[in-house]
Formats: sequence, C-alpha cells, structure tokens
Amino acid sequence: MSINKETHDYFDVAVVGGGPAGMMAAGRVAELGKKVVLIEKNKVLGKKLLITGKGRCNLTNATFDMKEFIDKLGKKGKFLFSSLSEFGPSEIIDFFEKKGVKTKIERGKRVFPVSDRSKDVLDTLVDYLKQNNASIILGEKIVDFKVKNKKIEYVELKNRKIYADSFIFSTGGKSYPATGSTGDGYNFAQKMGHKLVNTFPALVPLKTRESWTKGLQGLSLKNARATVFVGGKKQDSRFGEMLFTHFGVSGPIILDLSKKVVELLKKGEVTIQIDLKPALDYPTLDKRLQKDFETNVNKDFINYLPDLLPRKMIDLAVQMSGIDPHKKLGTISREERKKLLHFLKELTVTVSEPMGYEIAVITSGGVDLKEVDPRTMRSKIISNLFFAGEILDLDGPTGGFNLQICWSTGYAAGEAAGYK
Repeated sequence: MSINKETHDYFDVAVVGGGPAGMMAAGRVAELGKKVVLIEKNKVLGKKLLITGKGRCNLTNATFDMKEFIDKLGKKGKFLFSSLSEFGPSEIIDFFEKKGVKTKIERGKRVFPVSDRSKDVLDTLVDYLKQNNASIILGEKIVDFKVKNKKIEYVELKNRKIYADSFIFSTGGKSYPATGSTGDGYNFAQKMGHKLVNTFPALVPLKTRESWTKGLQGLSLKNARATVFVGGKKQDSRFGEMLFTHFGVSGPIILDLSKKVVELLKKGEVTIQIDLKPALDYPTLDKRLQKDFETNVNKDFINYLPDLLPRKMIDLAVQMSGIDPHKKLGTISREERKKLLHFLKELTVTVSEPMGYEIAVITSGGVDLKEVDPRTMRSKIISNLFFAGEILDLDGPTGGFNLQICWSTGYAAGEAAGYK
C-alpha cells in the first residue's frame, strides 16, 4: 500500500463493528502482536451483548459434539465446521474461565456466567482488547470507503480516513436497531460486489389473529409442544417453554420456529397447534379425564380445571370447550369431554405476521457464504476483507448458538488477518 504510514491513521488490521464478533476478532489480532483498531459507531462497545439472555448473556451452548452442533444450524451449518473446530464451545468457556468468568450449564445446555451478569462478559472482552493494546474508536461510523484493485484502501469516518492492510467487517444485522444494528455492513458489502441473501427478522415473537392471547399475557408454559402447519400439513415442531403475549406468542420454542414460520407465510396460512399435555397421548389423557370425572362426580367443572391447567387458562378452557362452568363432572357428556381434549391437545393460533427487527434476536440472511472462505472468513471478492458474526448468512436456534457463531467466526477472522 503506497501510503506514508507515519502521517496517516494506519493499522495492520481495522475491525468495523464492536459487537462480540468484532471484539473477539480485534482482540485476537492484537494478541498476535499486530496493530489493530476497532471502530464502533456507538459510544460503548457490546451494546447488544449486554441485553442477550435477558441481561444474563447465554454465551454459548454446551453441545461439544461438533456434528451435533452444526446440525442445529441447518443446511448452512457446515460452513462453520473449520472455525468451530478451532474455537468452539469448549474453547470459549475456557477463554472466559481463564479470565475469571466462571460459567454454569443450565437447561437446554445453555451456558451462562455464574454471576448471571452479561456485563462480566463484556468487561472481560474490553480488558482483552486493552491488555493487548488494541486501539478503539467509539461514536464514529463509516461514511465511505475506497476499493482499488479488489482491495480496500481505506474506510472513511466523519473527519478521518483509516488505512489498513486488512479489514474485518463485523457490523451485525438489523435486529435490535436501537443497539446500532441497522444493516450498514450489508450495504457496504453489496457496494463492494458481494451478493446478499435476503434478510428477515429471525428468533422473533409472532403476532396471531386470535385476540384471546391477550387474556393470557405473561403466562409461561414450561413443557408445551408447538407444531407448525400449512394447509393441514405438519411442517415443524418444538418442545419446551413458550410464552403468551398481548400480541400473540413468544418464548424459546416459538422463537426457534419463527424462521420457518416467516418462510412458510409466503406459501399460505400458517397455524401453530399447542399441545398443553404433550407427555400424554389422546387415549391416555382421555382415560385420565374419565377417571377424574368418575372420582369427582359432584365437583363443578370450573372447580376441577385448576387441577388441569394454569389459572389464567381456565376462562378460555370454559369458553372453548363450551362446557357449563357449574356442570357436575359426572354429567359431562362424551362430546363435551372430546372438546376439552381438543383444547388440551390442539389449542390453535393463526399467525398473522412476525414482529419486526426491533425485537428480533437475530437477522437471518446476509453476505452469501459462497463468497467467503470458511476457514479464514476472507472475502473471495475483496482480497483484504474478512467477515465475522451476524453479517454472514448463518444463524442458529436460541440457546447460545448464535453467540458461538460470533466467537468462532470472529476468532477465525482475527487469526487469519493477524497472520496475513
């Protein structure tokens, strides 16, 4: 590069975007002894990281079998094979443990700091940068850039130009725009000749046509099964925790199904069937109801329901089953019992639309993986450009998988750019 390194803002590597992938990339470059700058448009680093896992930071998933982990990411998961084998869940746990952040594994193999504080994770990453003498520019965003001979020469800030031998773009997606994720990196990548796979909000709550969900607002079901249907055909299913909201449904299993739902909405009406008693099949649950009714013949239906359902669901059960709330259990007909069974096993909501980027956990889509080297994260179009994190067309389910994508790709990009 024919610039005077003494008179310009010159670095070996410039990292654009100070989220988890960017901090990991810049930290690794600095650790390798290279001169690196991390540019973040917010006035603080890791703004989105602080709110992950409801402020507890679900930093990875303890799925240590690589094939199993990659399978969780779907068809595009194989892209992560190399970077995950180099810096996977065990490595990131070890990374934080060695720096004083003790971790714990919770339900669904979710890994959290023992302190339940995402700030501890962020502070560790900031220390990692500072201890290795990384330069940090806060509160400034890229306004332009110059590409010459398929190489980025510099990126331009409001009042200065940053020159570097290599550039790492880790600008995130469009989800939670209040944290600065506004899709800038997608635009830059496109202008440089990269193809973008259509982006849409993923891991996102869903709005429903049914208004009765409003009456259940705040109700969390710990062990439910949600099954997605289009045209009467089953498409996908998840078991676990879900939540009713004033606009529809949310919670881990709904978020995991949301990507599929958003894709299916283009094909027609999408319904989600909620099984409130997934541990019991129809005949077993029917026998249980019959036994309960025979044992409590003089009990009012309304007084029996708390044994069967959360209190918030009682009025809805009465309404949907059509059973008189004061009818004695011993006089409930077979047809009425079947309606109750249907309510318990096939409570159905119709999806109207997903909520937007403002509360989506991640963005699906992004820079086409075919144009990125999976081993180094280097662009196949711009020779000194690397990508890391959510800007890539790669995402996974809830439970720490998406942060692990950031750590693995960030480390790989930092390693490759640092040794370049």
